[in-house]
Amino acid sequence: MELKLVNDQGQASATVQASDAVFAREYNEALVHQLVVAYQANARSGNRAQKDRGEVRHTTHKPFKQKGTGNARAGMSSSPLWRGGGRIFPNRPDENFTQKVNRKQFRAGIASILSQLVREDRLVVVESFSVDAPKTRLLAQKLKGFGAESALVITDEIDENLWLSSRNLHNVLVLEAHEADPVSLVRYPRVIVTRAAVAKIEEMWQ
Repeated sequence: MELKLVNDQGQASATVQASDAVFAREYNEALVHQLVVAYQANARSGNRAQKDRGEVRHTTHKPFKQKGTGNARAGMSSSPLWRGGGRIFPNRPDENFTQKVNRKQFRAGIASILSQLVREDRLVVVESFSVDAPKTRLLAQKLKGFGAESALVITDEIDENLWLSSRNLHNVLVLEAHEADPVSLVRYPRVIVTRAAVAKIEEMWQ
């Protein structure tokens, strides 16, 4: 298939030949959902921890007498039924949240996302993407020319000026082709890819 090659003014100037297996695949919503959920789950550090009734700080003194108060019987304040008591099934820091995704599934999911970006006209292919100096203002102006205030920029190799310019833009992310992940591809409304990065993406995900 052919992808539009866009100039710095955001106008189509030529076309780029691209693989149908990567940029013209049928959209598989279930697979993309599985990919995004697994990627976010695998990013969890799993360091949350809660205390059970034996670990909370408490006294062993009986809160009130056994009979005559009209309340339910209570032995100590560490009961999970009490405010400040322990949890019945506490979360442990050794909990494993990882989900396995097969290599063929991951490749098919990435290709499905890229193909949907092309269909929705959210993928922009440029000859090259760089800035003359490490200035946030220069990068913001360049993105404005593409009509993209929030964008994911994928290059074959990150230029230092480009990386430094993007650090203060919270709605802009710059990645190399091999670092592209399903969450970032889905999240940003506009994805800008250099011509060399398109070739690398085809090589990795085909």
